Amino acid sequence: MVIASFVLFGLVVGSFLNVCIARVPEGMSIVTPRSHCPHCQKTIEPLDNIPVLSWVFLRGRCRNCRAPISPMYPSVELFTAFIFVASYLVFGLTVAAFKWILFACLMIVLTVTDLRTRLLPDAVTWPGLGMGLVFSAAVPPTDGAGYWIVHRFTGASLPSFVMGLLDAVLGAAFGGLLLLGAGRLYRLLRGREGMGLGDAKMMAMVGSFLGLRGTFLTILFGTLLGSLIGFGIILSLYFGGWKRQVAERASRRGLGKISALQWALASHYQLPLGTFLGIAALGTVFLVPR
Repeated sequence: MVIASFVLFGLVVGSFLNVCIARVPEGMSIVTPRSHCPHCQKTIEPLDNIPVLSWVFLRGRCRNCRAPISPMYPSVELFTAFIFVASYLVFGLTVAAFKWILFACLMIVLTVTDLRTRLLPDAVTWPGLGMGLVFSAAVPPTDGAGYWIVHRFTGASLPSFVMGLLDAVLGAAFGGLLLLGAGRLYRLLRGREGMGLGDAKMMAMVGSFLGLRGTFLTILFGTLLGSLIGFGIILSLYFGGWKRQVAERASRRGLGKISALQWALASHYQLPLGTFLGIAALGTVFLVPR
């Protein structure tokens, strides 16, 4: 019964996360107006707004205009339910479970939003940073970086909530400043933006939840995952003939060989780093021993 409750509650919360994913990047309210079809603007009735089931019964189409409904909606709902159950199984009925459920919800919104729009909204990252700092006092990160620094330089013994806050601040500073510095260095060397400020803000938020060690692992695994998948995407675009006509027109104007121009276009494809970092952050929470 407990697991079933987590599943149902996760599905409902996942439906709300879909609203956030669709509306927050557009600067819209997540409260009003009621859910509606983006094609015909018809308000969605409660019977057609049941998580997962309505999408299945409607065969992925709007009841009124028959426009397709993105499979993103049931996917987010199912994954959120999975995260709720995983949090219960790993952390039990504890404050820690609630902390990681909240963190996972924030990461789901940011991960999917960055994949869809290449945006990491401040409306999610800044409140998330504040939540991470608050929760760090009740459920401190487990890396012990704050304890090591305090003990090494002062030998003092501070209350656990202070050490938790220190761990969170260290993690936030490390994650945010590292990505900010990497973005500035990339722009200096390549002469163009390679990483937005949203990624740095997102990692500051992640750091406030995970602490220094968890933030380091998130950046390590996230960039590795992004590099592997990104290289695969670039190869597929190149060999799949992506923008070949553009390369051919440029070649006729004497700008270079078609193959070289096509590779240059494919290599400039914008990858959602925040999506890879979000996946790595969730993996750090649920898969890395603590």
